[in-house]
Amino acid sequence: MAIERIVDTSSHVDDIDEQRIEVSLRPQNFSEYIGQDRLKKNLQLAIKATKKRNEPLDHVLLYGPPGLGKTTMASVIANEMGTNLRVTSGPAIERAGDLASILTNLQDNDILFIDEIHRLSRAVEEILYSAMEDYKLDIIIGKGPAARSVRLDLPKFTVIGATTRTGSLAAPLRDRFGIIHRLEFYTPDQVSNIIKRAASILKSNIHDDSARILSTRARLTPRIANRLLKRVRDYADVNGDGIIDVKTTMNALEMLEIDELGLDPADRHLLSSIVESYGDNPVGLTTIAALTGDEATTIEDFYEPYLLQIGFIERTPRGRRVTPRARKHLELL
Repeated sequence: MAIERIVDTSSHVDDIDEQRIEVSLRPQNFSEYIGQDRLKKNLQLAIKATKKRNEPLDHVLLYGPPGLGKTTMASVIANEMGTNLRVTSGPAIERAGDLASILTNLQDNDILFIDEIHRLSRAVEEILYSAMEDYKLDIIIGKGPAARSVRLDLPKFTVIGATTRTGSLAAPLRDRFGIIHRLEFYTPDQVSNIIKRAASILKSNIHDDSARILSTRARLTPRIANRLLKRVRDYADVNGDGIIDVKTTMNALEMLEIDELGLDPADRHLLSSIVESYGDNPVGLTTIAALTGDEATTIEDFYEPYLLQIGFIERTPRGRRVTPRARKHLELL
């Protein structure tokens, strides 16, 4: 059974309490949304122009590592447009009929958010093409010689797709998005402000120094920042007076085994396994997966983005290589 990682950037969909708290911490509009300034500026312009012309917003594709706020941004866009948001995911739309049911229940200017859009099946993708471009839905009624094609008119809606892998999207689908943006990692200052905002919503008293410490351990990712804050808050409630000060924060992080760069035991195990087995030599992704016992996609989606960002791993034509900076960090621990 997989061990839960505090710094896991995936959303814990099975944890109802965590989902409820995470939703309550999400900003509702651009003024509350901290960071991603370039993206916000472009989207605000597009939304203002769209509302002035009374047209649906262009289809939007948001991509980047998990936990950076793609779902939150979709909710903010819907709120700023004053429209309904329908949320689904690529794996949830198994058949063409599932997509047809969703599309025919939309209203004009509604927003359909498809998380993990790269995981749509090819049959579903092909139906989505004409729906996005012409607002038409072609369905087949009957089977065999009696089968006939029927074209239905759809409301003018907007698709917001989120993906961690733009390269896995079919080119015809990618080309149908008029607005394509990458979400970048946040700065420590931005993460610190996110933590303080979340603490205020959770009615927790956190010192500025503690927020700064947590911001350096949150891997530049809001989802991890909020998760760390909740764990440290629990520690402060049980082992103190509920106030999140520097001492409480450091003790909680030590218990969670999160080091000063936000690496947890799984990250350190991955890096040390590569160093011990292969030293300076590059290693293939499947070999790393065999060393750590994780799936290759897990390493690519959840380990690598941050390790690449802080310069601990570099990709070469022959595989991944642990950098001298990472080896120095491991020696200091």
